Amino acid sequence: MPAAPAGPEIENLIRLLAKLPGLGPRSARRAALVLVKKRDVLLNPLADALAVVGEKIRLCGMCGNIDVSDPCHICNAPARDPTIICVVQEVGDLWALERAAAFKGRYHVLGGCLSALDGIRPEDLNIAGLIARAADPEISEIILAMNATVDGQTTAHYITDHLADMDVKISRLAHGVPVGGELDYLDDGTISAAMASRRPF
Repeated sequence: MPAAPAGPEIENLIRLLAKLPGLGPRSARRAALVLVKKRDVLLNPLADALAVVGEKIRLCGMCGNIDVSDPCHICNAPARDPTIICVVQEVGDLWALERAAAFKGRYHVLGGCLSALDGIRPEDLNIAGLIARAADPEISEIILAMNATVDGQTTAHYITDHLADMDVKISRLAHGVPVGGELDYLDDGTISAAMASRRPF
């Protein structure tokens, strides 16, 4: 059996990097090599940043965003419209909408979408929290910004059914979002256009 090309510490770094989305074993080796070679400008600052994030990160009890405070800075921002909630599947989708500066209300992160194949049920998601928030008389609109996938649309329909008896407008992103597309991979212009031309669900 051939010996490992690096010591166990570096091999462990490679194994951990390979678990990140988009990084396979080869990419992880290249990334590890760059980090080790540029220890002072990359590796040490990255290690410090990871330690700070690991210590300070919080899950917002109101919307499900991740931040260093609870409630998060978006829920706490007085300039945001508190009467509109945009529902997204993951925090990455929230970040994509914020990056596009397409929405000025507040968010609700479900933590995924319903999936019979993966065994993800309504109780596995933050749907109960959304229904509780939607019951607030102050809320005038719920925007369902689900990914345009079968599971995303199934989740949107499930939520719509459970909000049907509430006095709240339900809308969804226009289908400028391509079928099968995920918000985190869309350009800012497409996200802005989809948000601007949303329509009743």
